[in-house]
Amino acid sequence: MSKQSFRSIAACLLGAAMCVSAAACGTSDEASSSGSETSTASPQAYDVSKIETDEEIAALLPDSVKQDGVLTVGMDTSYAPAEFLAEDGKTPVGYDVDLSNALAKVLGLKADQQVSKFDLIIPSVGSKYDVGISSFTITPERMDAVDFVSFYKAGSTWVTKKGNPTNVDTADLCGVRVAVQTGTTQEEEVTQMSEDCTKNGKDAIDILSNALQTDVTTNVTTGKADVFYADSPVAGYAITQTDGQLEALGEDVGVTKQGIVVKKGDKQTAEALQKAMQKLMDSGVYEEILEQWGAQSGAVDKSEVNPTDISQ
Repeated sequence: MSKQSFRSIAACLLGAAMCVSAAACGTSDEASSSGSETSTASPQAYDVSKIETDEEIAALLPDSVKQDGVLTVGMDTSYAPAEFLAEDGKTPVGYDVDLSNALAKVLGLKADQQVSKFDLIIPSVGSKYDVGISSFTITPERMDAVDFVSFYKAGSTWVTKKGNPTNVDTADLCGVRVAVQTGTTQEEEVTQMSEDCTKNGKDAIDILSNALQTDVTTNVTTGKADVFYADSPVAGYAITQTDGQLEALGEDVGVTKQGIVVKKGDKQTAEALQKAMQKLMDSGVYEEILEQWGAQSGAVDKSEVNPTDISQ
């Protein structure tokens, strides 16, 4: 699976050629990395060196997490500006990356972000990964399988080519080509919409599901799909990085909390992460990181374990 930042995608599309160079990742279910030169500069990673370990919070972690001194984070790096690859095609960057590094510092650990396909992260938390941090929307269905530590909120946005040349109407998507990322809540929503179409005697939605959000975006810029549906910060970043090729269609919908994925029943890790995240919020580090990536509109002031008010 190819991994690229939105800037790389934009540069390649605008240059009318795809520039790909592979770089291996660690395991069989992880993706290869790719990158290309681009003229668009990315924000620098947040400097977490000033963050001090909170020994009281760190002591909450179970030995299974802290014994190796590393917080292993499962992450799909195709979701800019939250998590994506730098121009070297290897280094994870984004606000989720910076937050995971900051959390690890509070906990006296070093973060190791491991690249994975999005839909493989949740099943691997508690075995391959200590936690999953990859723009996970908190849903009741997911909370049946894992625990969450909330720290952000985001809606969903429809995105078309500039000027909406195929006249997409989000109130009636029957027969429309819709691109989504595999395993996301947006894919679930569009699948349900398609089923409703066929029940009413209309054409099903032509759903183009890709493992990488970058490929989802490319489907619309190249005309393979009429519209894509993604988290609002991701959609907004894609629009800014494709040099006017894309535009949002309508207003954001369904603002919902996002969270860190923790193994079901691992109360110690969940509590430690919640307290560490709250410390970052209270200290101002959390806001500084989000502002650096232009993602402060999704900021929340309270972190919770398995929140009940997931819709905002």
